[in-house]
Formats: sequence, C-alpha cells, structure tokens
Amino acid sequence: MATESENRPPSTEEAPPRKRRDAEDISPRGKTRFKGIAIAAAVVLIVIGFFVWRHYAGWESTDDAEVNAHISSVSARVAGHVVKVNVDDNQYVKTGDVLVEIDPADYAVALERAKAEYADAQATAEAARIGLPIASITTSSQVENANAEIQNSTAGLEAAQKQAEAAQAKLRQAESDNARAQADLNRYKQLVAKDEISKQQYDQAFAAASASAANVDAARSTLAAAQEQVSQSRSKILQARAAARTAGTAPQQISVARARAASAEAVAQKNKAALQQAELNLKYASIVAPANGVIGRRSVEVGQNVQVGQEILSIVPDDVWITANFKETQLAKMRPGQPVEIKADMNGRKYRGHLESLGAASGARFSLLPPENATGNYVKVVQRLPVKIVLEKGENSDHALRPGMSVEPRVKVK
Repeated sequence: MATESENRPPSTEEAPPRKRRDAEDISPRGKTRFKGIAIAAAVVLIVIGFFVWRHYAGWESTDDAEVNAHISSVSARVAGHVVKVNVDDNQYVKTGDVLVEIDPADYAVALERAKAEYADAQATAEAARIGLPIASITTSSQVENANAEIQNSTAGLEAAQKQAEAAQAKLRQAESDNARAQADLNRYKQLVAKDEISKQQYDQAFAAASASAANVDAARSTLAAAQEQVSQSRSKILQARAAARTAGTAPQQISVARARAASAEAVAQKNKAALQQAELNLKYASIVAPANGVIGRRSVEVGQNVQVGQEILSIVPDDVWITANFKETQLAKMRPGQPVEIKADMNGRKYRGHLESLGAASGARFSLLPPENATGNYVKVVQRLPVKIVLEKGENSDHALRPGMSVEPRVKVK
C-alpha cells in the first residue's frame, strides 16, 4: 500500500532541477538528428539539381522559328470565259475537287475537228501502206514487160531486116527482068516497023515490058514498106529500152512510195497528238485542286476572262514543317533524326517532331545583300543556320498550324 509520501505530488521547489537534467540529456540527440536531416535535404537538392541541369543541358531551343509550307499556286492552263467558281477563301478542298469551270464550248468544237482530221490522216496513211506492195509489184512487172518488149522488138527488127533484104533482092530481080523486057520491046519495035514480026508479037513484048515495069514498081514499094518496118522496129526497140530504163528506177520508186507512206504515218501521228491536246484542253477547262488544303488569295470571279498561266487562287496544303534559325553555337550536337518538341504561340499546344536536315548556308548568306567580311570594318557576329523540322505522322493530321505562325522548338541533342 502506497504511503502518503509516495502519493503526494512533488513540490514546486524540486521540479526545475529535473527539467534541466532532461534538456541537458535531449539536446545532443536533437542536434544530431537536425544535422542529418539537413545533410539529407542538401543531398536530395543536389541530386535534383543535377538531373534538372542534365535535362535542360540536353536540349537546344530557339524562339526564332516559324511554320512553313509549299503553297500551291493554281493557274489556268487554257484561256477562256469563267462560267462557275465552286470555292471561296478559307474553304478546305481535297485533291481532284473542281475549283473553277471555264466555258468548254470552243474546246469541244476543237476536239471534234481534231477527231475528223485524225480520221482523215489515218485513212491516208492506210492507203499509203496498202499502196506500197502494189507499187512494188507494179514496178517489178514494168521491168519484166520492158525486158520482154526489148526482146520482141529486137526479134521484130531482125525479121523486118530480113524482109527488107528479100524485098531488095526482088527489086533487083524485077529491075533485071524489066531491063530485059524493055530491051526486047525496043527490038520488037524496030522489027515490027520493018514488018519482020507480027503485030501480035510486038503487043506481047509490049505487055511483058509493061508488066516488068509494074513489077519493078511493086518491088520498090515492097522494099520501102520493109524498110519502114525496119525503122518502126528500131523505134520500138528505143521505146522498149526507154521503158526498161524507167522500170530500172523501181527501187527509187519503191523508196518514194515508202517515203510517202512514212509521211502519211507521220501526219497521222501529228493529228493524233493534236487530238490528244484537244482532249487535254477540254479537260483543262475544269480546274481541279492539285492537293489537299485551304483556299487562299482567290482572285477569280464568274464572267472573268482568264489567260493561260494566270494565277487565280492558292492552296495552302496540310503538310507543313518548321524552319528554326538556331545559332551556330547551338549546332555542335544537332543531327538529323533527333526528336523535337514544338510549342505553338497560338494556343500553347505542344507537337512532336524530328529534325530532318540542317540548312545549306546561313540565313545571312541567302539574304538580298549578303555581308562582305573582307572589308576593314569586320565585326564577328554569331550566325544563324536554318534547320528543317518536320512533324511526326500522327501530329500532321489534325494540327492547327498555318504557314507564317511563330513556334518555339526544342531539340533533344543528348
């Protein structure tokens, strides 16, 4: 059982010394614990600072960057009167959409005319192709006929010469007979005057002399006819030889026929090309979008007459890239393929991309008036080099970037 002294609370005079002893006992341990916590916190901060420094030291960034794209300039490929405009500024179009329609009536007429000219040229070329073997056969036949005619004419000349020789012999015989008959007539004429012969004998001699004279005339006519036949045969030979020389040009004639066929074929090909051009011109009357994108700078209206090559509107495509002008001191560790983080000024959205290529020269070198460092007033300036950054495939489908916008890219170089 506890005594009264044990249950009695301590007096106020005894409490302070006990508290002083506790404080003296606890103070060293608290100081040690505080130092441990402080050292651990410092180590943690150093580690965090190291990783933060390492993270940011592995990136290179710049605010001198903008969005770029190949802006497609749409122009008229044929001249004509605009009858319909299907788009307006800032409208999204797809490849193949009809943007502007030009009156196709003139080009439809030109197409029909080109079809007719091509059909005519085809028929001419076909006739020339068919006529080529005919010309070859014809010239060959002409050669054969000319050679046969020469042979026939030569044989006819020989026969005519023989007939002329025979006629010449008959003429000589007739002249000999006529001379004898005329001599007999003269003798009978003297004898009948002396009545030494009868009148009947004289008449017979006279008839024989007349007949022989007629035979001479007939022989002369036959000789003349035979000589004429010889002349005609010689003329036929000359004609046959001339025909043979003409037929001898058969290779040249065939070459001419082939050249005409080739010329006709070339004309057909030319008309075919004209037909294709007419078809294209009719097709070009409908101006279509060359790429997906947004319409900009539309300058064409219904009723306007446009000329070939006249720009009527522009299309800003979906495919964009970033041109970042990094300082040359930032390029030491940059390589194609490194990941890039792009922050758009318009909405603060971040996009993923990668570095595609480094520029071929500094921006100053491509300027209108490049610097001349060979002067005496040279001041070294840190140059900037354009770097091309492309968006990743997933980012390129629904981005809101437009050419000319400002962005801030960061390239991970480590």
